[in-house]
Amino acid sequence: MEVAVRPTVHRAFGLRILSRIPLPELPLSEEEADGEAADVVIETAEPGRLWPELEACGNNFSQSGRRFLFLIPETAVFCIEDGRTVTVAPLPGADREKVRVYLLGTCLGALLLIRRVLPLHGSAVVIDGRAYAFLGDSGAGKSTLAAALVGMGHRLVSDDVVAVACSEDGKPVVLPSYPQQKLWRESLEGLGIAGGSYRPIYRETEKFAVPAGRAFRAEPLPLAGAFELAVADGGPVAVQRLPNLERLRVLLMHTYRNWLVPRLGLEDWHFRTAAGAAARIEVCRLQRPPQMFTARRLAEAVIRIAREGVQGK
Repeated sequence: MEVAVRPTVHRAFGLRILSRIPLPELPLSEEEADGEAADVVIETAEPGRLWPELEACGNNFSQSGRRFLFLIPETAVFCIEDGRTVTVAPLPGADREKVRVYLLGTCLGALLLIRRVLPLHGSAVVIDGRAYAFLGDSGAGKSTLAAALVGMGHRLVSDDVVAVACSEDGKPVVLPSYPQQKLWRESLEGLGIAGGSYRPIYRETEKFAVPAGRAFRAEPLPLAGAFELAVADGGPVAVQRLPNLERLRVLLMHTYRNWLVPRLGLEDWHFRTAAGAAARIEVCRLQRPPQMFTARRLAEAVIRIAREGVQGK
């Protein structure tokens, strides 16, 4: 695993991250590399240092007090301690890009949960100064819809993971991730941006990392609403506002890596946090047909609903 001679400093999800592993996906900060001032410190270790602890618990996960370990087979052992120190122990022969994918994915999702930040599986953009999240299963079109809105002049807040924290008055706030989207070639072509030389995502031949550049919003902002994307055979583009219980279901179901919640003993916190957010935001189901490129039509529907919601308050 490549290790930086000098640790680098990044900002993502409202955190100042000091890392000894190069993270080209995250923008560099000009701040001094001070471990004491960092919110999160990413270090490396030999797997033998962590392996006995996993073997003692008899599975790929170990939770003990403020220490959480998990194994990604053929990749690495990850350890999160006190919600601040992340130790990465790559296994022999592991692909360093794959290690980084899990570090910025599952490991980061667990870290946010431990820090009591609700990670939603989706993308988010800014519409009239407020954030709107697009949630759904893999392949539902979350990133494509966000990219369509970015192409219409709106700014990206997050892709893949939407980190939701509570403000002092209890309102949900989105903490921006980093200026990159993951888009399928079909989406690039449909959006008319296929001409760029984009880096393929790990082991994906048709999915690419697309920089957001100046279209990225780097400051936190209130979460005003969420749209659950659903694919319906033969159905038209349609929007349905959801009642309270359905809003809660959407946020619980589309929590990023929600299978980690019981392993971390956070069921009560997860339910209360999702319920609090669901009571304060608009949640809609956004339906689209499966075999038509409808991202721009969906984007227009999102803008209309977002502005109707503001006018109705």
